[in-house]
Amino acid sequence: MSKKTQKILLIVAAALSLTWVLWVVIGGNSGISQKIVSYNVVDGTLTTVDLTVTKDPGATAACEIKAMDTSYAVVGWKVITVGPNSEDAGSENGRTTVVRGELRTDSPAVTGVVETCWIVDPA
Repeated sequence: MSKKTQKILLIVAAALSLTWVLWVVIGGNSGISQKIVSYNVVDGTLTTVDLTVTKDPGATAACEIKAMDTSYAVVGWKVITVGPNSEDAGSENGRTTVVRGELRTDSPAVTGVVETCWIVDPA
């Protein structure tokens, strides 16, 4: 392989590496985070999940919550919506909100979790 070809391959590899690093750092950040606060198995047909959602106060988010049984099978699933906040709502100037989702379950659950949240694009 000639020195010119080696130089071109090195430049291409460096450019691809830089592109990947920028995508991971900038593009991979969805601008939202979630954390489960608690869950409550009310009875054999209802479980509640409390979570905090941190996002831009003006954005609307959707969060997937689920209830699972002792074998980790999903017995309840729901997507809840977290609407925009004013700056005096929640904490961190409206960025963090505590929300509760209620899940109907097919059989008794033993836990409730938040799977993921994402920003909903305005239609």
